[in-house]
Amino acid sequence: MATSAAAALSFPTPRALPSPLQPRRRRRAEPPACTHSERGVTFDPGSAFYRSDSAAGRDLAVLAATLHRRAADTPAPFLCLDAMCGCGVRALRYLAQVGADFVWANDASEALRPVIVGNLSRFERAPDRRWAVSHLDATRLLSERYLRREYFDVIDVDSFGGDAAYIRAALLALRIGGLLYLTSTDWRSARGYGSRSCIMENKMASVIMVSFAIAKVVASHGLLDFMSWGRLLDPDSITVVGPLWTGPLHDTTFLTKMLSLATEWGWANTIENGISLEKLLDTMIEESDSRLPPGYIRLDEIASRAKVNSPPLGTLINSLRKEGYAACRSHIGANAIKTNCPIECCLEVAQEIRNLR
Repeated sequence: MATSAAAALSFPTPRALPSPLQPRRRRRAEPPACTHSERGVTFDPGSAFYRSDSAAGRDLAVLAATLHRRAADTPAPFLCLDAMCGCGVRALRYLAQVGADFVWANDASEALRPVIVGNLSRFERAPDRRWAVSHLDATRLLSERYLRREYFDVIDVDSFGGDAAYIRAALLALRIGGLLYLTSTDWRSARGYGSRSCIMENKMASVIMVSFAIAKVVASHGLLDFMSWGRLLDPDSITVVGPLWTGPLHDTTFLTKMLSLATEWGWANTIENGISLEKLLDTMIEESDSRLPPGYIRLDEIASRAKVNSPPLGTLINSLRKEGYAACRSHIGANAIKTNCPIECCLEVAQEIRNLR
């Protein structure tokens, strides 16, 4: 199946050189020594940009892709494409942990080729390898796959900055019903505010990205009634952002399955790089409440406006729930809450908590 999957795809090949200019064949070097490990998968980041703090995002990608593969009711090969693979750790984990039949690892930097090939070679070597490496602009690669009618079950785009420029091309190259996994390393540029301050900037960046992706899917059908222009915190604020997706950002059923799989694999209760997947997924499940608006409110913002010390986060959430509002923690802001309570009422509740202490 792996061989047939690879044969069905067309790979970029270097332009043929005249015989005298053909480079001499050299003995293939052994993969460099492993210096890092994620969930039992060893690799060497080399000179590539690599953040160990982002391992949780790669964990979620593996969990989501595995569930997607298990749910696929088709004998067709399961194909993954990592559009900006860096050192290749994501592609490697799709092979080793998701069980993909074929993975295409792409990075624009040709200087990273030895690192990527070395890491993927640890898992599987030629001639029966289930992976390919290319060095193309991500948009070009995705567009060419679409034009050649080569569609993927999972497309992973992990860019430094906003992903908006790649969403359209990624959706075109994605198999119908496929999984598009977007990651934005630099929230500052993703949220589109430049140097301006935004009290829920990180969350707004994710909402904007989701809104853009959904808009691309439905634009051809003229379905834009699910979006609205959102105001930041104050209903009287003149700062607006949008149009925005105003529905839930998470699917409770899918997240619950991800948590079950993480528990099955022994990932849920372990803490890596200071992050517990169980706590993270539990928080995201709470955020799935359809009553909650996009964005969050930081406790220091509430304290500043109410002129009190920041109330304990758990106490504030419980107090808001007693008042009949939906409230929970934010998986993005550790010192923030999501709630449908108007800011004026939040300030009153914070002041009441201060008076009771």
